[in-house]
Amino acid sequence: MRLVILDDYDLASEWAAKYICNRIIQFKPSQGRYFTLGLPTGSTPLGCYKKLIEYHKNGDLSFKYVKTFNMDEYVGLPRNHPESYHSYMWNKFFKHIDIDPNNAHILDGNAPDLQAECDAFEKKIEEAGGIDLFVGGIGPDGHIAFNEPGSSLASRTRLKTLAMDTILANAKYFDGDLSKVPTMALTVGVGTVMDAREVMILITGAHKAFALYKAIEEGVNHMWTVSAFQQHPRTIFVCDEDATLELRVKTVKYFKGLMHVHNKLVDPLYSMKEEN
Repeated sequence: MRLVILDDYDLASEWAAKYICNRIIQFKPSQGRYFTLGLPTGSTPLGCYKKLIEYHKNGDLSFKYVKTFNMDEYVGLPRNHPESYHSYMWNKFFKHIDIDPNNAHILDGNAPDLQAECDAFEKKIEEAGGIDLFVGGIGPDGHIAFNEPGSSLASRTRLKTLAMDTILANAKYFDGDLSKVPTMALTVGVGTVMDAREVMILITGAHKAFALYKAIEEGVNHMWTVSAFQQHPRTIFVCDEDATLELRVKTVKYFKGLMHVHNKLVDPLYSMKEEN
């Protein structure tokens, strides 16, 4: 497990974007050999997405041979609703890059048979050859995707009832009106993400500090679902200084002492211009 600590949100976002960029380019994707990327929503990945868009516009990165699978989607919210995750992904990321819309997979929270939709999503991941890199974020209660506290660490894509903490946290996107916030969602399971060949989790802000402490310094616990990734062979937690506030000083010092190694993963930043 790697813990990468940057000074602030912008630097953490840039490090994550550079890592994704380098992983895609090193993979050498092509027709019949797609790089498969799992993606989150929320406020944390926005900075990362902005940098990836920048690399694309500069001609350094193409998503032509990339397939994406999003973590989750609200149930019952129209696809074109401004707060649906379909709208989020297209407005914040997909419409600014060269991804084929057929290769961008997002769960349909309005499907007539929600379990069938979840099962089909798992099958699509399997048919794509599995996820090469799953990028995630967490909630203050340590949930990854919508795997709320108490979720099975072996769970697969399914329908989940949202915890009140999550509903409260999401109210800001619905004019602060709790009655407008969806109470159910479709989400990949912890087991679904654990099956990825590599996982990168973005954690920024002091309000996520206790969750990072639970993820790094305590044992695996289904009440803090992000802690499951201690057992993944290739997990990178990318965080800012504020997110480390609950960690022991020696833990922070230990991982900061490894930054010269971690930075070799993103420096130099590869470019598709050089590959072509």
